[in-house]
Amino acid sequence: MFHIQGSVLQVETWVCHGFPSFTQCVQLVHGRSGKQGFAVLPWNTTKREPTVELFDSFVDHWKSITNYYIDTTDDSRPVRQTDIPWHLRQMLDILVYEEKQQAVEDTGACMEYLLQHKLLETLCTLGKAQYPPGMSQQVLLFFSKLLSQVQKPLLQLVNVYRPVQKLICLCALPGSQTEKEEAQFLLAVCSRVKQDPHTLRYVLQLPDQPVGSTLSSDQSESSMQSSSGGTDPPLPCGPIQSESSLLRALLRLTKSQSTSVCLKAHESLLLLCGLQAGFSGELLSTHTQLGELLAGRLQDLYSLLPMEDAAELQSWPHTPWSSQFSRLSTDPSSQSVGHMINFFCWLDFLDHLMREAPQVLSVKLAVCVHQLWLVELLQPQLLDTCEQVVLGSTSVLCATVRLVQSSCLLDQLVHFLLRSDAAQPLLRRCDHISDQISMVSLCLVEELLQKPHRDVLDVLVLSFLHTRRYLSPPASAQEERQTESGEDSEDPEDDPFFSDSLSFSDSPHPPPPPPPGPQTADDVINSFLCLVPVQVRSSQLLQEGGYETYVHDAHTLVTECQALSLSWDWPLTPPPLSLSSGKDSASFFEGHLLKVLFDRLGRLLEQPYELNLQLTAVLSRLSAFSHPLLHEYLLNPYIHLSQSSRSLFSVLIRVMGELMQRIQQVSNLSERLLNTRRALLGLPHDPGLDHLTLLKGVIVLEEFCKELAAIAFVKLPQDQD
Repeated sequence: MFHIQGSVLQVETWVCHGFPSFTQCVQLVHGRSGKQGFAVLPWNTTKREPTVELFDSFVDHWKSITNYYIDTTDDSRPVRQTDIPWHLRQMLDILVYEEKQQAVEDTGACMEYLLQHKLLETLCTLGKAQYPPGMSQQVLLFFSKLLSQVQKPLLQLVNVYRPVQKLICLCALPGSQTEKEEAQFLLAVCSRVKQDPHTLRYVLQLPDQPVGSTLSSDQSESSMQSSSGGTDPPLPCGPIQSESSLLRALLRLTKSQSTSVCLKAHESLLLLCGLQAGFSGELLSTHTQLGELLAGRLQDLYSLLPMEDAAELQSWPHTPWSSQFSRLSTDPSSQSVGHMINFFCWLDFLDHLMREAPQVLSVKLAVCVHQLWLVELLQPQLLDTCEQVVLGSTSVLCATVRLVQSSCLLDQLVHFLLRSDAAQPLLRRCDHISDQISMVSLCLVEELLQKPHRDVLDVLVLSFLHTRRYLSPPASAQEERQTESGEDSEDPEDDPFFSDSLSFSDSPHPPPPPPPGPQTADDVINSFLCLVPVQVRSSQLLQEGGYETYVHDAHTLVTECQALSLSWDWPLTPPPLSLSSGKDSASFFEGHLLKVLFDRLGRLLEQPYELNLQLTAVLSRLSAFSHPLLHEYLLNPYIHLSQSSRSLFSVLIRVMGELMQRIQQVSNLSERLLNTRRALLGLPHDPGLDHLTLLKGVIVLEEFCKELAAIAFVKLPQDQD
């Protein structure tokens, strides 16, 4: 037992050595600590070394704690009103100080005593019994500080990880009053695992010696454990996750109302899943239900989303998972907004986690999200007959595709969208009777085209174009050219473009016939620009520029598409056209995507303005890709199409023919077009416009042709001289 000696100089000396705190020293010197016989370490003022053994003090502190349970008769006295917290702090300070005085490879006498006499086991039992009341809080604090302040590896020691396992089982129980301390303790555990990844299986309560050779590098640790006492049963084949395990405790704490507790739980999960050393990823993916737990939480949060707010769901901005803890007010403006914040923050957390985790774990987590959320929950809603359900679920899917950055999660999303039972209905809904559903479906396609995944274009477009059966054989090129614009008509004369009542006498620039031989960039650009007759052009009426105004945006778009496809090893030229391609040309099918896009484009003059903008945005992005088949099929006006085929240019020709027929019924066309442009630009205009849908369609058509010309201008110089 220590005896108080010395003066203020000794107090200063103790503080200089880092033990104990200055306040405690002063209290002890003046007899106000409540326990004057403990923890004060008098130093020799000349040698500045302890004059008594730390070990005796450590033991005395522990005995004082155990004696409390022998001597006390008041079971209701809170632990904060006893000396137990003070004794625990002193024991921890002694352990930390002792370690600093030892060599790295040595273990001090106090630490040996703590391990051999199973002090941590006893403390865990006392905490579980909550005797005295509040004891679990003190035990959690002691364990947290021990794991975070002692530098020597501890978690591989059986007399440390066993009580740690038991204490983990006491965390995140219903009605817990110690969430703050539990979150801090679990964070300390995960931080130690981050430092010593081989200890992961101990805190997960997995057996020491796994079956097979995958974890053979850790068998030396198993030998050490068996020498310390106790062996574990053989490893079962399936996941072995208990209700009170570390992972479930962390998942429960992520739902805490306390932002600090919730943040620590998220950080702990990231520490565990970010382990790259050894076979940590295999342990978490194979022998735990981590993927099912995380995906299950996504299911729960998705079920709370307000599907009636489809527009807000679709346009939801990127919300970093940590932003929910830094908001000035943790209370959202409404309950529905709160549900959306929770869902998209959790989605971002999973996405971030998969980017940081080892590949094997990322794949497992993504597969769980695919099965539990996309297939089991989202797919039935996408196939539902209720338009509101379809609209809401498609909106969430659209936002998800836009926000996801993890390659593993993107793989599963693309697989679901292109190869699941929901793939064809999603594409067909680009031409749905509901404009809202068509709009969000087109947005989904555009988001897919912006993702760095080769399968998107391969499955949606290129797999249908690779035969080039849309081209007529060279021998019959002139014959087929006569019918290329009447792809949907039984007779070319049924096409309005070729009707006798249609005259381009007022237009100095009718669509030019295809000149023979290879075409220059100017030929292609002018072909798109001359599609729009002079009498329906209105951009010059507001002194707006020509296609040059789109060149900058086109360059940005082409650059983005080239960056996406840079690693996809696309050919520089299209494959040669074989004779079999021409003979089988009647079987050509442009694919479900291009079919609905061309069908929609054919009705451009009768569709809502916003829908037309989204439609042309998708077609422009497809045209901007550098694959030779896409360039030929979408941007070459002079290809000779087979009788059953159509291209982007041929569809535009048909729309122009319909346009020239319909504008015959519109008086004061130029004035009406100008007024419509002013309205679209937010400028003063005359109210009460007639033929508004048609006029807006004409304007979209003019601007779309200019945009295609700009894309051709950007692409062609690098494709041909």
